[in-house]
Formats: sequence, structure tokens, C-alpha cells
Amino acid sequence: MKDQVHHAAAAGYKTAADTYVRGRPDYPPQLADWLTGTLGLDADKAVVDLGAGTGKFTARLVATGAQVIAVEPVAQMLEKLSAAFPEVLAVNGTAMDLPLPDASVDVVVCAQAFHWFAGTEALTEIARVLKPGGKLGLVWNLRDTRVSWVPKLDAIVNALEGDTPRFYTGAWRRAFPHGAFGPLQEQQFSHGHTGSPEDVIFNRVRSTSFVAALPEVERGKVDEQIRALIAAEPDLRGKELLTVPYVTAAFVAVKNGHG
Repeated sequence: MKDQVHHAAAAGYKTAADTYVRGRPDYPPQLADWLTGTLGLDADKAVVDLGAGTGKFTARLVATGAQVIAVEPVAQMLEKLSAAFPEVLAVNGTAMDLPLPDASVDVVVCAQAFHWFAGTEALTEIARVLKPGGKLGLVWNLRDTRVSWVPKLDAIVNALEGDTPRFYTGAWRRAFPHGAFGPLQEQQFSHGHTGSPEDVIFNRVRSTSFVAALPEVERGKVDEQIRALIAAEPDLRGKELLTVPYVTAAFVAVKNGHG
């Protein structure tokens, strides 16, 4: 299983689990309607939170009343999730090797995760555990680049990504079309991540897998670049509270067949 987890995730998320909790934005309120309406989650459904991490999205799934099964390969993250959500079945696994029977769940959701394992093999495995007519939901929070300083922050981060899979490149889309699923349908929601600069900018960047995996000296240089950006931007300079603008992209694909 180790080989199926990208080296940046394996190294970075072990050390960054705490920073991840503090630095990652929540999801917009409109997503609750998307989960119950578009994905059809309710108390009669079972949903897999695939690549669940520390459980940032798990609370949204629990709120629908559905039975939630969290699947995550990084032990340090799974421990945090289990402590936060004792009612959730938390299991070690990957998208290529789901510890679930055939046609056993109604929905699989990947929040901030699908780009790590996007491919035919993962979609085939996801389709295996979904019931006919079951749904795959893909969710990403991304900084809204329509706000002037956001592309400058993204440029600092993107310069370090190396071979790490990312949502924004669009490479994950090459997994589709896939014979087991109908077409992808997308909705977008706007929201903001408000908090101290330390959390909403510094800890958000530090929680990025390939930044967290850097040697300490290199991580310090990233902090310096961010400090310089904040000092140069009137909208950021001297602020104790900031709102980083986000767009949430939500996709659904339906497994072929009928339940």
C-alpha cells in the first residue's frame, strides 16, 4: 500500500496533520444542499469519505445522517479523524484497494483528494464498491484567483510542487470518461476563509504536502516569501484578521446501472 501513496503525501501529511487542521478552510454552507440534494445523502445511505485526512469534510457527511466510512492511508491523519469522530468507521486504505465489499455503498466522496489518485484504476475500484446508480462526488476548495493578490500567493506555492499532483492543473480530468460512470456534472460555490494571517495564509501553505515535506531551512524561506507578499499588499499588510477568498468546485458522476 505504501507504494500507492505519493511521496509528498506520505512525508508531508505525517508531519503536517496539526497544521492541516488549523490551516485548511472549511466548506461553504451551500454544500449541505449539494450533499443531500445532488448526492442524495440521508439516514438510509452509506457514504465513503475517501482520502478523508483529518476529517475536515467528514463532519459535513455526518451531518447528512448517512452512515460514514472514512478511508485514509496516512496513519497520523486517521488517528486525528478517529478521535474527532468516534461514530465514524475509520479504516486504513487507498483508492486502489478499498476495504469494502462489492456494491456496498451508495456514495463515494473525495474532498481535496481525487487528484492524488485520479486514474482508471481508482475509478474502477470506486465503481466496484458503489451500488448501481450510486454516485461519486468530487470536491475541491481552491483560492479564488480573481482577487488580485491570490495569484501571487499561488505562484509562491506552485513553484515548489515538483511532481506532486494538483487540482488546478486539470490532469485529474484525464481519468474521465470512464466506462463505469456517466458524465461529470459541476457546480461552483464561493466562500471565504477568515482568521489570523498565521492560520489562513501561513498554516494553509505549510499544510500543503510538498511544502510540509521540505527541509526546515526551505520551509523558512517560504515563510519569508509570504511575509514579503503580505508587506507589499495593502489589502493584507498589518491585518490581524484576513479573509482568503475561495471557490468550491463540486462534481458528481453517476455509476451506470440502476439501484
